Order: sequence, then C-alpha cells, then structure tokens
Amino acid sequence: MGYLLQQLANAVPLAALYAALAFGYALAFGVTKRADITYGAVFAFAGQILLLFTDLAYNRLWLVLPASLALGAVMSFTYSLGAGFWIGRSVMQPLVRRSPNTVIVAALGVTILLMETARLASDTRELWLSPFLNRTVVFWSDASFKVTLTYIQLINTGLMCALIAVGGLVLRRTAWGRVWRAVTDDPFAAELCGVSSTGVFLAAYVAAAFVATCCGILTTFYYGSMDFGAGLLFGLKVLMIAAAGGYSDPLKSAGGAAGIGFAETLWTAYGPFLWRDFVIFSLLVFLLVLSRRERAIP
Repeated sequence: MGYLLQQLANAVPLAALYAALAFGYALAFGVTKRADITYGAVFAFAGQILLLFTDLAYNRLWLVLPASLALGAVMSFTYSLGAGFWIGRSVMQPLVRRSPNTVIVAALGVTILLMETARLASDTRELWLSPFLNRTVVFWSDASFKVTLTYIQLINTGLMCALIAVGGLVLRRTAWGRVWRAVTDDPFAAELCGVSSTGVFLAAYVAAAFVATCCGILTTFYYGSMDFGAGLLFGLKVLMIAAAGGYSDPLKSAGGAAGIGFAETLWTAYGPFLWRDFVIFSLLVFLLVLSRRERAIP
C-alpha cells in the first residue's frame, strides 16, 4: 500500500509538468493548426540558458547561489521569450499563411538551431546545478515505509498548477480569451469582425513560449540539468501527450496530459522500464485513432 501511495505521489509533479506543457502547446496549436515541435525546443532551450548563466554568475561573477539562480532565470526568460517571438513572427506566421504544411519541416530546422546554439554556447559541457530545496515532506508513514515528496517537487507542482489556473481564467474570463477562440475557429471571420488575427497569433505564440520557459526553468531546478537533445525529445513527446485531451481546449489538453503522467509513472513502477515509452506512445496513438474526426484541414 505504501509503495502504491509513493508512486501516486511521484506522479503528481510529472502530471503537473505534462499538464502545463500541454496547456501551452494547445495555445500555439490553436493558431497554427499544425504539429510544431519547436515548443519542446523552447522548453529545453530555457533550461539550457538557465544553466549557462547560472554557471557564469556562480563561477565567474562569484555570486551566491540564490542570486546566480535569479540571474539565470531572468536571462532564460529574456532569451527564450525573444526566441519565441522571433519564431512566431518570422517563421511560423508567414508559413501558416502561405504554405501551412511546411510548418513541420521549419519546426525541425528551428529545433536543431536552438539545440546547437545552446550546445555551442556551453562548449558542449553538461552543466549541473547544486541541489537545493531537497528536504522531504512526509505525507504518510507506517512502521516500515514513508510517503514523501521534496520541497522543490511541491513548489514546482504548485507553480505549474497555478500557471494552468491563471491561463484558464484568462481564456475563459477575458476579452483576449474570446478573441483567441475566435481566431482559432476562423481567423478570416475574426478579421471581418475587427479582430487582428496577426496580433492574436503572435500573442498566443509568445504566451506558449512563456509557459514552455516557466516549465523549462522549474524542471531544470528540480533535475539539475537539461540535455542538449531534450529539445527534439520533448518536442515530440509534448505533441503526443497534448493530443490525449484534444487540442481544441487547452484545459482539456492539460487534463489528458496529466493522465498520461500518472500512467507513465505507474508503468515505470510496475512494468518493464525499457517498454515504457513504447507502451505510452502506443496508447496515445490508439487514443488518437479512436478520437479521430474527418475534417478538412485548410
């Protein structure tokens, strides 16, 4: 019983991460209507820039660890949001208007560009953060077993859930949420009603990059590092997990992705680890086939 409770507790931070990533991805997908793996690349890029500038501040500027982490986070937001703005304005928006199917190819090129930029800036060094906030909180215990999570896991989970909640309120309660839904339904009709679909497209893409950056920073805080190949891996993974709840509603997409987080953790605990990704991706493909709707893509 204790082991099962511990696995469920371990699944909560992963489910929160997947839910937040899926929420942000659905924001961008709503305006592009095409698979876009650059979202995962921005996620990984944010973590790599955080590591690079934290290392610079700590080892060369001799700042204390909290100040180094703060500087790294600020520079991560600066570079990642700048990259998201450039990708949205100069790459995705022109392609969606003129040749939508080339978005997938362009996304792969941008992903490689971000991965290689981070690798070259770090001189191909794997940088690691010193562990922090790693004391445990006990939720349940008996004579032989304790169910615990660390402070950093709890903080990350709370911040990611808050990010989803605030984003959901913005989409449901504000004027921008209404115009975002209008543009995702029919950008031309929205233009006829006086809505700037260009501005909404760019704002949605930057908002998605903001969510990916927050998740990249928090994930790197927890794991301590971010691999150079994580951009492509997470780009493909987010694309699949976001589909579990459907792309039409970011909150539903987040809910489906959270379920995948629990399923992945439980399989890791009780099933063969080497088969985990194969089983999870097969399940996602099966769900996509069952929920497939015949619809013409413009």
